[in-house]
Amino acid sequence: MLILRSMVFNVLLYVFTALCSVIAMFTVIVWPSRVWTVARLWSLSWLYLYKLICGVSLNVQGSEHVPRGPCIVSMKHQSTWDTFALFAIFRRPVFVVKSELMWVPVFGWVLKRLGCVAVKRGNGRVALETMIRGARAACALGNQIVIFPEGTRSAAGAPSDYKSGVSHLYKTLEVPCVPVGLNSGVLWPRRTLLRPPGVITVDILPAIPPGMPRRQMFDRMTRDIETSSRRLSGNAIKQ
Repeated sequence: MLILRSMVFNVLLYVFTALCSVIAMFTVIVWPSRVWTVARLWSLSWLYLYKLICGVSLNVQGSEHVPRGPCIVSMKHQSTWDTFALFAIFRRPVFVVKSELMWVPVFGWVLKRLGCVAVKRGNGRVALETMIRGARAACALGNQIVIFPEGTRSAAGAPSDYKSGVSHLYKTLEVPCVPVGLNSGVLWPRRTLLRPPGVITVDILPAIPPGMPRRQMFDRMTRDIETSSRRLSGNAIKQ
């Protein structure tokens, strides 16, 4: 049954995402202010399908730690789930994403219209400047900048490799940084289509206020995210 449920869900997810991308594209053209609503409804809807078909529920802790104004959301990245779910968790998230995603038909165009910041990996200082410029524009609109500080997905429990880009953003933008731990990689790991039942927990931790020395901020952020994610990883699969 696990294989069957997983296959049904995976097909529905990608068909539904393609449909919603087309709807979002037309929304941008006809009623641009509502594209965030479409993104949020898409995220809430597929999370409902995920729970209904696969038995995976979402538990969000610490929502009160998200500031009202612009901020940096520095999030552990273990799974595709992380990027798909964020519109249901945060108010107006703007992603820092790899530039390849912008080439995905329709979906990439919608990401661009949402203000997502495309960064080309391995492009050094140019990539950093691009990220800062895009994040500054998002902050001016009161959005939340979501960045995965490891730069790519890592398996649950694997050694972490945090990049310094998030600390550069923090210093330049002078806004709070909200660390986020999670355990999505336990139930939705890379390179498998199986979706076992359980609970994915997103742990929104106390914000790091602006003005802290960059190294001190980076060390605190890394420690908070890793401590939370390790603790959560043992509490995902249903017994």
